[in-house]
Amino acid sequence: MKKATRKTSRARLATAAVLAAAVAATTLAPGAADAGRRAAAAPGDGPLASRQLQHETDRVLAEGGFVGITVRVRDGARTVHARAGEAQWRTGRPVPRGARFRVGSVTKTFVATVVLQLVAEGRLSLDDTVERLLPGVVRGNGNDGRLITVRNLLQHTSSLHDYGPEEDSGATAADFERTRFDHWEPGQLVAGALRHRPDFPPAPADDREPDWNYSNTGYVLAGMIIEKVTGRTWAEEVCDRIVRPLGLTGTYAPGDDPYLKPPYARTYHLFPGSDTWTDTTARNPSQVDAAAALVSTERDADRFFAALLGGRLLPPAQLAQMRRTVSVGEAFQLGFPGLRYGLGVMRQPLTCGGDTWGHGGDLEGFTVRTALTADGRRSVVVAASGTGGGEERLLAAERAVRGLVDRVLCTRSE
Repeated sequence: MKKATRKTSRARLATAAVLAAAVAATTLAPGAADAGRRAAAAPGDGPLASRQLQHETDRVLAEGGFVGITVRVRDGARTVHARAGEAQWRTGRPVPRGARFRVGSVTKTFVATVVLQLVAEGRLSLDDTVERLLPGVVRGNGNDGRLITVRNLLQHTSSLHDYGPEEDSGATAADFERTRFDHWEPGQLVAGALRHRPDFPPAPADDREPDWNYSNTGYVLAGMIIEKVTGRTWAEEVCDRIVRPLGLTGTYAPGDDPYLKPPYARTYHLFPGSDTWTDTTARNPSQVDAAAALVSTERDADRFFAALLGGRLLPPAQLAQMRRTVSVGEAFQLGFPGLRYGLGVMRQPLTCGGDTWGHGGDLEGFTVRTALTADGRRSVVVAASGTGGGEERLLAAERAVRGLVDRVLCTRSE
């Protein structure tokens, strides 16, 4: 068993969903060359036809440099699918329909939903402190669980350092191969974060805009709180409260199992210093725990968010709390005003007006993006393999994906 203080990139890359989606928003701000055309089409005008979606998917594959990609678009009960690229590099084998994939930080929305259900049941409060619920777990080096609430954990305003140390940015393919099957306990992940001083003072209790920094550590603690309150793991609660009631047959928490259940596409990452893909399909999910461990499908991810935004999983009061957003951190705000974060959900503006709700997920080799209209009736889910390769490539990939989302939700069917 390895210590959580050693070098790894699993934890850090789980944060990339917010960063990458935010970066993409910089290329789609109102005033872009085709904003006038899109402005004529308000969200809700209808999904693209199959041939249009296939064209868009082919375009994203090329512009983003992905190995394989699938896209699911829904308008009410009508769905349209497209896929491009390969399920396994250099084989020509297409990405299978209904493929399972690691959803990364989309896991956070599932976990936040369970926490808010427990709030609705009166079993805990968003204002409960970490110290009250998990005595002694967050102490030392300036970190103080008495000052951090459950709301702070879900909102990324806890001040806790992310459990992926800064030196992870230099992780290599050899590092990944050496550590991909290591097991981590949640307490080890938290201990790794507590080696660092807080990133800022915890969020104020009043209505002032809080400091913000994406921290997987907060969701590892949220998973620990679920277990403390219920006596069952976060994964068991997610299964019984969300997965089974919604019939999410492709969704599961894999525990320590490093292998995906079929059907699936292989995932590939271009690590620093490498000039070829590394197959990252097999890995121990305990390394990201309640922050990013779930496996799902496009259908299931869409069904979950539609049920959530449609009020089927949370009472109105708790759903309103979830959708109460704050500005993201300064590093995320440069060049892309408008991106905001709630309790496990992201809100992003469309160029044609209105917003999308959802969450993104990233692990080495795979990217997931979910975007739904406010009522959950229309959606786009994108799942792509083939990541890494530096900042320029990341920007190109995110620009391509967010462009597809914007065109799909802002353009009338032909």
